[in-house]
Amino acid sequence: MNIKKFVVKAIKKLIFIALVILALNVAQATQIFAAGDEPLTVINNLSDFIFGLIRAVGLIILGFGVVQIGMSLKSQDPSQRANGFLTLAGGVVITFAKEILGIITGG
Repeated sequence: MNIKKFVVKAIKKLIFIALVILALNVAQATQIFAAGDEPLTVINNLSDFIFGLIRAVGLIILGFGVVQIGMSLKSQDPSQRANGFLTLAGGVVITFAKEILGIITGG
């Protein structure tokens, strides 16, 4: 008899926990509405944001290339100078990636 009462209590607790979890999930549900703009506007905004991030990374690399060139001029190290110019060129390409792609695609 004690085992039966224990099993019934355990089942009631499990049902109660399941109902609490279900209630919390329902309470957390939020409504999401589509933007009133056209979908292409949203995609263009996302594209601008991503290209902004890429531009920021390009500027960081560009600054690192300038520092590397300056350090190579101070230490008279030709291999470091070459790496500095390559880093500088890569930073310029990354910084102006959106404009370069626009020129290539004609857009």
